[in-house]
Amino acid sequence: MAADSILLVMDMLNDLVHPEGMGATTYVPLCQERGVYENTALAISRAREAGLMVGYVRVGFSPDYAECPPGSPVFSKARANGVFTLGSWGTEVHERFAPQDGDPDIVKHRVSPFYGTKLEPLLRAQGIRQLILAGVSTNGVVSAAVREGHDRDYDCVVLEDCCAGATREEHDCALAGLRRYATITTAAALVL
Repeated sequence: MAADSILLVMDMLNDLVHPEGMGATTYVPLCQERGVYENTALAISRAREAGLMVGYVRVGFSPDYAECPPGSPVFSKARANGVFTLGSWGTEVHERFAPQDGDPDIVKHRVSPFYGTKLEPLLRAQGIRQLILAGVSTNGVVSAAVREGHDRDYDCVVLEDCCAGATREEHDCALAGLRRYATITTAAALVL
């Protein structure tokens, strides 16, 4: 499995999952309650021990927000709130999940990790066939990765205990919809 699988840690950014980030009142409580921090660290450790590639997907915009869609209900307020600015502390991966030298860094400007990014060329060049997915939000980047990954013929695995929505209901609803397209498991139960 190791040669053809990648663990993608998606949008685990300071802006979203750090107690001092803008997500402190939304994602942080659910991440703490559900053990997402510990489980994601476990998943990364297990993946590295098994020789899997670990990649990081980060949402971010240039300082002038040129790529930020003004009409997006998801991103339109990023500029006004000064979040998701590439090169800032907010778009760095939370230190608990810090990338190592050589780990792929995929920067995206939309919800999907595939749209307008280098993700698919990387996956194809590396012979990746299976995507193991962790991140926030379950109903955002994780759902988009599963649906697009499925349609691009990748086997998708969601580590449900390494994901969170803004609410428990959003997370649960997203997982219910993803079961048709992906294997749903946990960091500890993942077969490597």
